[in-house]
Amino acid sequence: MSRGGSIKLKLGLVVVGSVLVAAVLATLGAGSVPAWLSIPVTVALALGVSQLLAAGMTSPLRAMTEAAGRMAAGDYTARVGSTATDEVGRLARAFDAMAGDLATLDRQRRDLVASVSHELRTPLTALVAVLENLADGVVDPDPRTVRGALRQAERLSDLVTDLLDLSRVDAGVAPLRRETLAWRPLLDEAVAGAGTASLAASRGVRFDVVVEPPDLTAHVDPRRLHQLLTNLLDNAARHSPAGGAVRVHATARPGGVRLEVSDRGPGIAAQDRDRVFERFGTVAGDATGGTGLGLAIARWVTDLHGGRIAVVDPEPGGSVGSGPSGPPDPVGARFRVDLPTDLPAPRRPVERTSVMPAPTPSAPVPHPPAPRPPGPVAGAPVVGAPAPAVPGGGPGGGSGGSVADEVFGELWRDRGVPGRSGVLLAGLGVGLLAAVSMPLAAVGIGATLVLLASGLLVLRVAPPGRDAFRWGCALLCVGFALVLVVRDALWVGTLGLLVAVVLVTAACVDARSVRGLLLGVVAWPLAGLRGLPWLGRCVRTLSGAGQGLALARTAVLSLAGVLVFGLLFASADAVFSSWFDALVPDLGGNLVLRIFTGVAVAGIVLAAAYLGLNPPRVEPVGPAHRRPVARRWEWLAPVLLVDAVFLAFLAAQAAAVLGGHDFVQRTTGLTYAEYVHQGFAQLTVATALTLVVVALAARKAPLLDRADRTWLRASTGALCVLTLVVVASALQRMSLYTDAYGLTRLRLVVVVFEVWLGLVVLGVLVAGLRLRGAWLPRAAVLTGAALLLGLAVANPDAVVARTNLDRYDATGKVDDRYLLGLSDDAVPVLLDRRPELLRCDADAGARWEDDAADVSVWSAWNLGRARADLARLDLDSRAVGACPVGSTSIP
Repeated sequence: MSRGGSIKLKLGLVVVGSVLVAAVLATLGAGSVPAWLSIPVTVALALGVSQLLAAGMTSPLRAMTEAAGRMAAGDYTARVGSTATDEVGRLARAFDAMAGDLATLDRQRRDLVASVSHELRTPLTALVAVLENLADGVVDPDPRTVRGALRQAERLSDLVTDLLDLSRVDAGVAPLRRETLAWRPLLDEAVAGAGTASLAASRGVRFDVVVEPPDLTAHVDPRRLHQLLTNLLDNAARHSPAGGAVRVHATARPGGVRLEVSDRGPGIAAQDRDRVFERFGTVAGDATGGTGLGLAIARWVTDLHGGRIAVVDPEPGGSVGSGPSGPPDPVGARFRVDLPTDLPAPRRPVERTSVMPAPTPSAPVPHPPAPRPPGPVAGAPVVGAPAPAVPGGGPGGGSGGSVADEVFGELWRDRGVPGRSGVLLAGLGVGLLAAVSMPLAAVGIGATLVLLASGLLVLRVAPPGRDAFRWGCALLCVGFALVLVVRDALWVGTLGLLVAVVLVTAACVDARSVRGLLLGVVAWPLAGLRGLPWLGRCVRTLSGAGQGLALARTAVLSLAGVLVFGLLFASADAVFSSWFDALVPDLGGNLVLRIFTGVAVAGIVLAAAYLGLNPPRVEPVGPAHRRPVARRWEWLAPVLLVDAVFLAFLAAQAAAVLGGHDFVQRTTGLTYAEYVHQGFAQLTVATALTLVVVALAARKAPLLDRADRTWLRASTGALCVLTLVVVASALQRMSLYTDAYGLTRLRLVVVVFEVWLGLVVLGVLVAGLRLRGAWLPRAAVLTGAALLLGLAVANPDAVVARTNLDRYDATGKVDDRYLLGLSDDAVPVLLDRRPELLRCDADAGARWEDDAADVSVWSAWNLGRARADLARLDLDSRAVGACPVGSTSIP
């Protein structure tokens, strides 16, 4: 969107486009795509369309940001080059004009420094040589030698005076004080001064003054005009032959006055006529010893008066006359100055630039530019050199000032990760695989392949130097992906996926603490926004530099054109409608759901890839910041009191165990089963809180004194030991409760969680004895993941079914409906122990998992379901009784 007359109109079009895309997607996904999938995908695609439409609006601003960074580093060659006609486009063109002016000023400054150095070096060298000869006695201090030194000193004085005059004009401190004066007195005064000057007097140059009409007047600044005349007359006298004549002619012209100064010198070649007005703009063959600043001052004075100065062709036939010796008339040089009668408001003159034409064999070779020093000017950046990295954008900055950079700032910097078309294509490939295999199919081998492909991509783009922790995370994630194809219990696979998220993010961001683990989990969804600049770079590498947005726009417009005109023609002609329906896929629920699924999975995978390529910094730099208290009792007293509470609780536990059922019922009024059930959740929370107490004590306790370290080990070590006893008590309570009421999935997960807490407490105990616990968070994560993976390998639904059937054999009590609600993983156990329950399952038809998704497609193949199908085939060959719980009421 680079065209358009107003930024407001463009913003309105962006809003309309985003809302239209969101409305279309919401309409297509209504009824066929679940809300938890359609909402994030719709928002993501709407944001993508907004980014696509707004890219043309913001690209000049990003280019200006980059160009400003390069200009700050000394490179004035950057240009925005925007063709937009809105406010941003006008700003870009003004920026380019400013950059051009700055580049010109910078070049002139460099040329001035180099030229001044060159011009000062020649008289200074000559003067130093004369003075050295005098000091060494090589020459005598006779009048001739002293006059030579004086001439060099005078040349230096003239050069410094001219430079001061130019600096005053440049700085704008030389305002015009204009008066109406007669030209004749001005010219006579200037000629008188030039005629008595040492140069003109020594060479016998005369001045012929002509004023037409004689009463010609001018509205000028007399001081500045005298400066102009002096420099022109001095230049003419310098180049005229000895005894020659200089003609000064002032005439009236429409709207102003024309002044011409002509000499009888060698003249100025056409290609050098602009150059003579530049500072130090001497030409080839000029050996008169001028500073090269007089004509530059003349031009500045002319500009101050709003006039124009130029070198024109001399009058035909050598009109200035002949010299006394009678040689042929020389060509001569002729300077023309046009001054207006009505002067505009004073303005600061603008430095003109000239381009030296290439020398030709037939033309005299122009005077070469003044040589520059061998190296760059001290303190001046080199134009055209690569600009250094500018924070937040510019060369090397990578992001170019995107919206993501503004949102995240220094919290998560884009380190300029280059775009990788292979990663983009691989992510889109994983999304396509998910779109083909996952929707409308039960979880099985298709989901496993998607997870394995995603993990392989993230592992491939992760930086080298992977440690044992990352390899452990990778192996555990592979195990959780295989669970989906081995076990039919969806709840186990879901827990495994949640733990895999923690493992992937921990490995990508190199998390080493609890804080890092939590921030890593949050970083994955945020990577979808932070990685937008990188995604743009990937698209550009895929489609060619700078062509990514053009390719996307072309694809969108082409698809829109085909759909719009195709639908119009299809509604107008039945034959074309049949062709159109055959070519265009059905936009019904299946296709829409697959598209939503593919986009969501591709986005998740690419966000994980960016997290591996450019992880945020989740761990503090340097050693951990501790804030110990000043007195020991401030941290020790609370820990000892918690130890005392734990001791009291264990004493109560011992009394309940020794007293038995009667003691518990007499004391609490509860049965023993109710007693053990009541306290399990509280014991689990107490175990987790113990870790918080130990962490706070380790943070607040001073470690410099040996006594403090001893007290820390003793108090927290005792707390950890007591906690391990509490963990054993909680597990014993769960065992008793299971014997009384049976085992469920939730109870099994809670037991595993309690075992994990016990292992963590054991790790805390070891870390406390060594006073080194940096390894503990990673070890806790890996241990928890390994326990969960071990639970999945143990076939939890089969364990639940087997335990409840053991209880049934012992007590005759079992919840048949709960057993029927287990996944197909429990079918082999039921076939072996209670085959009649499978008859209930066969009578009821497909299970609830099969009602939600298709199990007949290839991507839904699962080992647990395959074994269950074989068991049902075996059931058909047996003589099994009727369903004991009824065949039409299965929960």
